Amino acid sequence: MAKDAITGARTRFGNQRSHALNSSRRSWKPNLQKVTVKINGAVPKKVYLTARTLKAGLKNGSIERV
Repeated sequence: MAKDAITGARTRFGNQRSHALNSSRRSWKPNLQKVTVKINGAVPKKVYLTARTLKAGLKNGSIERV
């Protein structure tokens, strides 16, 4: 199972609740993207990042897209 290389985000599991409070198992998957990036000026590397991590890293300058 893939995970975010920086934050470690993975698939989360829990219960889906109906109006009558019946429960069934469900999962929430992160929006993982395989991108080639330089993290803190290091060698370019292909990693999985969530869209949220990628957007934040590009904005604050810690991630540079190659």
